[in-house]
Formats: sequence, structure tokens, C-alpha cells
Amino acid sequence: MRDNWPAFWLRRNKTRLVHLACLDHLYVMKNLTFPAVISTLEVFDSDVRIPVRRIFCVGRNYAAHAREMGNNERDPPFFFTKPADSIVKTGTTLPYPPQTNDLHHEAELVVVVSNGGANIKLEDAKNYIFGFAAGNDLTRRDLQTIAKAQKRPWDMSKAFDNSAIIGQVHRGCEIASTAGIRCFVNESLRQSSTLDKMMWSTEEIIVALSATVELSARGRHNDRYT
Repeated sequence: MRDNWPAFWLRRNKTRLVHLACLDHLYVMKNLTFPAVISTLEVFDSDVRIPVRRIFCVGRNYAAHAREMGNNERDPPFFFTKPADSIVKTGTTLPYPPQTNDLHHEAELVVVVSNGGANIKLEDAKNYIFGFAAGNDLTRRDLQTIAKAQKRPWDMSKAFDNSAIIGQVHRGCEIASTAGIRCFVNESLRQSSTLDKMMWSTEEIIVALSATVELSARGRHNDRYT
């Protein structure tokens, strides 16, 4: 190793885990361009498109689904993520994803958050909402079941290509609690419920999420959650 390469070591119990060298020739990377592909959402009755920064999904926010999965329906909300480039617009014909024989669909309410903030107060939460959309969360359920049994992360069961289907965003900071969400498969109704069946309201979810990560619209990229 060259003497002018500063070395950094990560240690646990006096055991060397990783060595990272600060390479003195990294300046050549400045001449390379890696174009960023920005995922966007359509806005109803507008030519405006919304760039998406991050996708946060709320786990088990319907009591019936929590019971179906054998979980406590009053557990606090928890979150998992999907990459922004997993978004596909409604009406798209999707290929069947690899590595699964048990693909599940879940109709979702999508909330677009357009203002930044951390530790948001409940009474202020509505001010952070740009609008709402219908979505569909695809899950490779067999991979998720295996990962849970092995106590491993289940990212690959949720965060795969084309796993976040999202319709047009309707502007507004409020939506009626009696609003319905339905999912049809081959014109057959598979899911039907109303927002008042959610265990945690939109505002409560924003409060919980902003206590964990800072919501942000920096660089015109918006956070969204389902």
C-alpha cells in the first residue's frame, strides 16, 4: 500500500473488518457524467409533473390486513421503502417479476408530501400535503415470507422493478374519510375498503414518519408514502 494513501479501519472486538483506502487518483471521476433519471408523477388536469425523491410505505395500516397477517392491529406505524424508479403509471402492462410464484397486489392511498420538515406537529401535518393518488403496492410474498422466517431484511420482496403503480395525483390537503379504494383484477373486484378503516390517519402517519426522517422537497424532489 502506498504511504500517501490514508487508511481507515473499521473494528469490532479488535478484529479488522474492512479497509478503505483514499485513492489519490479519484480526481479522474470529475470528468465522468452519470445522468440521473428522475421518476415523476402525473397531476390530474394539468401538464405539471411531480419529481419523486423517496417512497415510504406504511406497513399494516389496515386492521383487517394486520389480522390477516397475524399481527397486532394497534402496533405503531412502521415504514419500509421502495426506490423512486420502481414507479410505473397506471394502465401500464407489466412483465411478471422474476424470483416469485406468489405475487400479491394491494390497493393503496398515495400521499404526496411537498414541504420539508422534521418532528411535524399533528395540527400542522395537513400543510405538508400536496395531493393524493391511488396506487398499487406489489409484493413478492414468498420472498417476504422466507426473509421474515430467516430474520433478514425483506427489501427484495417489496423494492423491485415496477413494484409501485401510481395513478394521477389530485391536488388537495384533505380527503374524505369515507373515500373508497378498490382494486380490480381482470374486471373482478378483489379489494374494496374506505379510508376510515385505516388504523392511523394521514396526519398521524406524517407525524410518525417525520419523527424518524426529515421530510424534504429539496431540489424539487418530493417524498411520498402509501
